[in-house]
This record gives sequence, structure tokens and C-alpha cells, in this order.
Amino acid sequence: MLASGNGSSHPVSFILLGIPGLESSHFWIAFPFCIMYIVAVAGNITILHVIRTDHTLHQPMYLFLAMLALTDLVLSSSTQPKMLAILWFHVHEIEYHACLIQVFFIHAFSSVESGVLMAMALDRYVAICFPLRHSSILTTSVVIKLGSVVMVRGLLWVSPFCFMISRMPFCPNKVIPQSYCEHMALLKLVCTDTRVNRGYGLFVAFSVVGFDIIVIGISYVKILRAVLQLPSDEARLKAFGTCASHVCVILAFYIPALFTFLTHRFGRQVPQVVHIMFANVYLLVPPMLNPIIYGVRTKEIRERVIRGCCSKEP
Repeated sequence: MLASGNGSSHPVSFILLGIPGLESSHFWIAFPFCIMYIVAVAGNITILHVIRTDHTLHQPMYLFLAMLALTDLVLSSSTQPKMLAILWFHVHEIEYHACLIQVFFIHAFSSVESGVLMAMALDRYVAICFPLRHSSILTTSVVIKLGSVVMVRGLLWVSPFCFMISRMPFCPNKVIPQSYCEHMALLKLVCTDTRVNRGYGLFVAFSVVGFDIIVIGISYVKILRAVLQLPSDEARLKAFGTCASHVCVILAFYIPALFTFLTHRFGRQVPQVVHIMFANVYLLVPPMLNPIIYGVRTKEIRERVIRGCCSKEP
């Protein structure tokens, strides 16, 4: 059934298939996804709570980490509850506007996460290359303004996706062969020329992610040069240690994200099940790993979590 409005027609709802080819295993596949989602939610809420309650952590590095944790909560929660409903309870239908909202949240907060990672790279660059001026350069107001710019950029750049799709006619086919609504998946159901949408999608990808990766790369080249000029091995190891967590988080986010982006557009030889599994990994594994990585490798976070757990024991 199609609904009409604003000169376009669209389905009342779409059908999300989950993971095509593995239907018989959906029930069991849901368990690891559920565990990862619980870890992601619990870990990121813990990070937010520790940073909020400890005023000594109200520093640029931890404020950016709080932004990352909040973004991860939104990103994982925008897809996982519906995905678990599909895999466990066979609730495959998603209402049209709910699908567009999911598209908006996925792409907007993926952009925000990329921007936060860029901001964290700038923080590490200033901390290592200008240690005596770090607190005067990255003041709390500067951190908040940078976070606001990253947020606004994500919302403004992604909003046209939903607006343009909402104005386009859809074909009778309303089946989306994956577990969540995504821009390119919706475009495949549109019965008109989508070159403008695809072109805008590429523009956003390269202007947002491309810019962020370039800034991150330049920051770490300068960090590497500064670290190699340090007089002692101990100082170099300590400097590398402060960046290790951030590098791990960057790799966990960008590798599956780039694989998903490229296979959607150019990877016709990639099996569909591989593409869909990577698409799910891209939206769940980084939110799960980020609090673990920072919780284990960051002494201040680790000590406060342990202290909080011990204080609750009788």
C-alpha cells in the first residue's frame, strides 16, 4: 500500500529482512548482538557517570570522551532494539517515517562520531606538541564550541538525505534486505533517477569523513615527529601510550565504516551476508569497544571505576 503526499508516493511501511541467508540462525545470532549491545550501553553510561561525577576529569580529553560515549549510545540504540526484535520476534515491519528517522540518526551520529574522533586527535596533538599551552588553548569553552560545531555539521549535512528521499516516489517493492534502514538501501527502492542523491551522499562522505581523516592524519604525523624528538625512550613510550587508545578507537570505527561504504557502492562481488554483517559490526562494535579500550588503558577512568565498584561492596 502506498501513501501520497507532497507530490510523491511512499509505502506505509518497509520490511526489514534482518540477515538474508541466515534466517534459520537468526535466533542464535541475536544473542552475541544482544550481549554486545548491553556491554555498549553499560560501558558508555559508566564512562559518562564517572566523568560527570568527578570534577578532576572535566578536562578536554575526558570531555571529548564523554561526547564520544553519548554519540555511541545514540548510534547503537538507533538500530539494535529493532534488530533484536527482527531476529528474536520476527517483527520485520518498520513504519515509513520511523525508517526515515533511523536513516537520519544513523548517518548524523556517524558523522558526529567521526568529528569527535577528529577533535580528540587535535587534543592529543596540542597535549603532546604544546604541553605547556594545552590548558590555555583547549579551554572548556573551546571544547564545547568544537563539540557543538561537530554536532551541527552532522545534523545539517545529513538532513537533506531525509528531505530528498521523502519527496521521491517509491516502487511497489518495499523489502530492505538488511536489519536497519540506510540511505543507499532506500535509494534502491526509489522509482526515479537517484543520481543527485547518490552524488550528495558521496559529497557528504568525502567532505565529512575525508576531511576528518586528513586532519587526524596530519595531527598524528606531527605527533610522531614530536615524539621521536623526545630525549628518552621512557618519555617516548609514555607519549605513545597516551595516543594508543585513540588510535585503537579510530581503527575500530573507520575500517568497518569504509568497508561498508565502499561495498554499498562498488562491491557487487562481495557476498550480501558479508556486507550486512559488516554493516551491523560498524554500528555496534565501536560503541562496545570504546568504553572498554578507554576503561582499560586510561588510568584515571580505570581507577575511578574500580573505586566505585569497591565502595559498593559490604
